Amino acid sequence: MIVHSSQSQAHRRGSALIAVFWIMAVLALAVFAAVRVVYYDSDVAGSQLNGFEALQVAERGIAVAVNPAVEKMDPVLDWTDEEQDISYKARITSEAARFNINVILIRKDKQLLTDIFTDWGMELQDAQTLIDNLSDWIDEGDLAELNGAEVDWYESQGRPNHPFNRPFYNLDEMRLVKGMDQLEALRPNWRNWFTIWSNGKLDVNEASAELIAAAAEVTIEEAQDLIDHILGPDRERDTEDDQRFQNLAEALSLLGVSEFQQPIIEPRLTVNDTTTRIVSDGRAGTVKRRITLVLRSRTGQPAILERKEEIIP
Repeated sequence: MIVHSSQSQAHRRGSALIAVFWIMAVLALAVFAAVRVVYYDSDVAGSQLNGFEALQVAERGIAVAVNPAVEKMDPVLDWTDEEQDISYKARITSEAARFNINVILIRKDKQLLTDIFTDWGMELQDAQTLIDNLSDWIDEGDLAELNGAEVDWYESQGRPNHPFNRPFYNLDEMRLVKGMDQLEALRPNWRNWFTIWSNGKLDVNEASAELIAAAAEVTIEEAQDLIDHILGPDRERDTEDDQRFQNLAEALSLLGVSEFQQPIIEPRLTVNDTTTRIVSDGRAGTVKRRITLVLRSRTGQPAILERKEEIIP
């Protein structure tokens, strides 16, 4: 009986010891989890603080860039404070370096969009259908284009109140149009080609070779020759040796646009557009924020057309 009682007591002591170990393990895990939560909350708070500071620094870049006295390559657009570990980098470009989609559709320049979409890999019939769908979206009536889609089609898809029957207010609205998903699959960065804010024509002094080639119906090589002429001997944009065109006739002549083509090409191009895009990237530590501002002219009385804030990696 005494041996049995001793074994029972030893068993109870062993069980209690195991229980103590389990409790200690659970407490250790709880403490570890609490510490992790504290560190996470600290990181979140720090990120939020740095994010706010990065946004404020980006605002500084915007304030500098909107000054009409600041040139596009001015050193003040790239600023760093190493002691506080903050910086901004601002860029000034012309909004007319992109095609104004509303103007193209209102002008019914379907050939231009057809050339662009087919160059991106879209079948001709699909491109023509999408262009008609885009036209139906912005026109005022409910009469569909030849291959277009009006209110009946959108209602059949459970989408009442579409199309809007007005010009696009932002580029994301284009994604609502029937067939845009197909184009986006072929060209995910299609937004880089379009705007809704410029005065309407593509600025040959600012646009890329791809866009100029599409607008002027010339080869990429011919468009690049035009850009090389503009950049001057140093082949850098916005420097003292730039040779910007002062009239469109000179640019068309250098591109080799014939008199027969001019009535088609000339309405698409310009040599000067006062609509400006300013992009300012602010950094605080490792956190970055971007502000994009589109202005109607930086001189006189500038009007803000669009403002956007972004988190960037």
